[in-house]
Amino acid sequence: MRTLILLLAGVSLSVALSAAELPGWQATEHLDAAHLGEVWSTRGQRWIDADQLVAELAGSDRVVVGEKHDNPDHHHLQLWLLQQLQARRPQAALLMEMLQPGQQAAVTALQHRELPASAALSAQLDWQDGWDWSLYGPLVRWGLQVPQQLLAANLSAEQMMHRYRRSPPISSRYSAAARAELEQTLLDSHCGMLDAQRVPAMLAIQQGRDEQMARALAEAPAPALLLAGAYHARRDLGVPLHWQWQWGAAPAVVLLWEAGAGELPGHAQADYVWLTPALPEQDYCAGWREH
Repeated sequence: MRTLILLLAGVSLSVALSAAELPGWQATEHLDAAHLGEVWSTRGQRWIDADQLVAELAGSDRVVVGEKHDNPDHHHLQLWLLQQLQARRPQAALLMEMLQPGQQAAVTALQHRELPASAALSAQLDWQDGWDWSLYGPLVRWGLQVPQQLLAANLSAEQMMHRYRRSPPISSRYSAAARAELEQTLLDSHCGMLDAQRVPAMLAIQQGRDEQMARALAEAPAPALLLAGAYHARRDLGVPLHWQWQWGAAPAVVLLWEAGAGELPGHAQADYVWLTPALPEQDYCAGWREH
């Protein structure tokens, strides 16, 4: 009888750990894409479901999840992933690119306390306007209530400006292809209005942010998970590229990827690629051109 009870308990636990459905999709493009909601394992060269992703990540001390900042499905899946990992083992730390060192004192003061309503919480944290609070608020609230620590991962604005004015040498860790891709991305993100002579300074800021996020992730209590933009998360361009051997095993990398965005990243870029619907195409430079 005792053996039967233990067996049933094990079955019940297994069902509980795999029963959570993925959130409903909010993005509207490519809803008919094959493998939507599934995960491409770049090492295994196969599609796995989200539950298998959770099972594999549960054994990682450090994880980096790369997002497209304005896709609501990416943020819903991030929260789902955090909840599922927490159900398997306690999450020690959540780190966010969207938080700077100057906000850490306010974050720490609110950790595990009764939290105010959304607007008041945003104000108390001095949340930056560049990050859509409606998308990040639920993640911040979870990070304040559940893990041991919610941690700022980014450089401060002052540190970024210092790197801009007195740019350190660009790291030799970048391959020629990686550096060229980053430089072109910086030009594109500034809608062709960035003077080419300023690109090295902007690249120095990008490098500094990735180095800081890598350091913050390494120093955080484990298991720790970092949320950042996709370029910051990539193994060949971002945080993992600047990982130091003395910090232990490099973080597992998950890229949230919009269907229709081109060829899936390979193992050089990520360990896992999680496929989601896409937002309608937007001309992010339209406002710049109008001014």
